[in-house]
Amino acid sequence: MVEEFQDGEWENCIAKSGKFVEAALKALFVHVGKTPPGGRGFKADFIINGLGQVPDDGTFHDSIRLTIPGACRFVYGMASNRGGRHDAGDIDPNEMDANAAVMTCSWILAEMIRVAQKGAVDLDDARTLVESLAEKKYPLVENVDGRIYFHVPDKSAVDVALLALAYRYPRRMSKQELTETVKRNGFEERNARMAVQRISKFVDDDGAAQLRLLAPGVRKAEALMKQYSA
Repeated sequence: MVEEFQDGEWENCIAKSGKFVEAALKALFVHVGKTPPGGRGFKADFIINGLGQVPDDGTFHDSIRLTIPGACRFVYGMASNRGGRHDAGDIDPNEMDANAAVMTCSWILAEMIRVAQKGAVDLDDARTLVESLAEKKYPLVENVDGRIYFHVPDKSAVDVALLALAYRYPRRMSKQELTETVKRNGFEERNARMAVQRISKFVDDDGAAQLRLLAPGVRKAEALMKQYSA
C-alpha cells in the first residue's frame, strides 16, 4: 500500500488499504473468539457490528471493540467506493483519499501493536515500531533493497540529506549511510559530505555518528516534499 502511494498510484493504494482492513478485521474477530466468514461471505459491517457487541466487561480493550473497528469502517468506505464519486469538473479526490488511507491504516496497525505489546515485547521496541508505522509516507520516493532514491527535479544535496533522514524517521541513519545516499542521488562525495555537515543543526547525533532529525528538520523536510509534490 505504501509503495503504491509513494509511486503516486492512488487508486491501487486505496484498493490495498481495503485488503488491509479486511485482514485487520478478521484478526480482531478471531481474537475475540469468533469465526469470520470466508471468501465472498466477508462483510465488513457484520464484523464491525459483531465487535461492537462484545460485552464491555474488561476482557477486551475498547480499542478492539470500538476504536479500531471505527477506523476500519472509515477506510473500507473509501476503498469500496473508489472511483465512484468523480463528476466532470470536480477535483479528483483519489490523492486525498490515498493519503488518509495510508495514515489511518498505519494508525490501525500501530494501535493493534500498542494493545498487544503489553508483556509480549520490549516496550522501547514496540514504541519505535509504532512511531515508524505512524510516520508520514511520501510519494516520489523509491526504496530498492534499502537504497533510497528521490525522483524530484532540481534537488540539491542538502535536500536529499534532509529527505533521506525524514524518510527514515524516527529511526536513525549513520552518517556514512546518509553520505552514500546523497551520492547515489547524483552528487559527488565532496558535495555529499558537505551536505551532511550543513544539516548538522537539524539533527541529533547520538555520539556514534547515528543521526536522527530534530523537529525543525522534520518540518523543513515536510515543506520540501510539499514543494516537490506540487
